[in-house]
Amino acid sequence: MFRIPLPLILLTTACAPVEPMPVEHGAGHCNMDAAKALIGEKMSDKTGQKARALAGAGMVRWVRPGQAVTMDYREDRLNIMLDDKDRITRLSCG
Repeated sequence: MFRIPLPLILLTTACAPVEPMPVEHGAGHCNMDAAKALIGEKMSDKTGQKARALAGAGMVRWVRPGQAVTMDYREDRLNIMLDDKDRITRLSCG
C-alpha cells in the first residue's frame, strides 16, 4: 500500500482554493437606518430577527458594554449595541 506523508497532505490542502461562504438569500448590504425604530427595545431572538430583516443584513452581532469584538468589516452584518440592561442603544453596520 502506498502512503502519502501527512506533511505533504497538509501542504497540498493548504494551497487549495477557498470557496467564499454563502450569504443567506436576500442578505446584502446592511442598512442600519431601517432598523433604528428598535432602539430602546429589549434584546431577544424576535428583536434580533426583526432588526436583521429590517436592515437587510445577513447576520446580527449583539454587543454588550465593554465586550471585545473583532474589527473585521462585514457589509452584511448589523451590530446591535446594548446597555447593561440588554436594551438596544445603538446600531451600526460592519
